[in-house]
Amino acid sequence: MDVTDHQPVHSAGCMRVSKLLSRIGDKWTVLVIMLLRGKSRRFSDLKRGVDGISQRMLTLTLRNLERDGLVTRTVTPSIPPRVDYELTELGHSLAVPIQALGAWAFEHMDRIDAAQATYDEKENAA
Repeated sequence: MDVTDHQPVHSAGCMRVSKLLSRIGDKWTVLVIMLLRGKSRRFSDLKRGVDGISQRMLTLTLRNLERDGLVTRTVTPSIPPRVDYELTELGHSLAVPIQALGAWAFEHMDRIDAAQATYDEKENAA
């Protein structure tokens, strides 16, 4: 990449990528994708597995994932209807970098905590 190239940062492609990263990078999406990695799950199972998520937020998250082609929703007629969610091939491909990012966070958590403590000490001393 030529660093002297001064193309506008807000090109149409960058805006689309930014919107997508914002959607798939939010904490609820990341947690839902990680829960669905191994198998399909029912809504209630996902609700129990994602600590702190409201029913409405889980519904919105799943709808967005389905719209983006990352999750499939299967309704089995019964009383009450059974609804299962499963990652698509595209969803599984997204789980790989999300898992790597999570592993990086766990590996470096202590160093980040130490850096934050050092920064906070300097800020409080000023």
